[in-house]
Amino acid sequence: MRVVRDFKAAPYAVLSWVVADIHKVITELKDKGVIIEHYQGPGQDEMGVWAAPDGTKVAWFKDPDQNILSLTQFKVLD
Repeated sequence: MRVVRDFKAAPYAVLSWVVADIHKVITELKDKGVIIEHYQGPGQDEMGVWAAPDGTKVAWFKDPDQNILSLTQFKVLD
């Protein structure tokens, strides 16, 4: 077995899930102790959700190894 001695988490999301209702999923994750990341600049709402100009919504959180993970809710097209 190899041991990684100098692990550094990437500064970007390494894994993402597409969800239908991002605010509902965030509430469920927070109830389990997950902390949603808040970054300066992107204009996230009070729950940590950033909305892209096209209506796509994204939120970020970290796993126990400090890897950035994300949730994405795409805008439903009419």
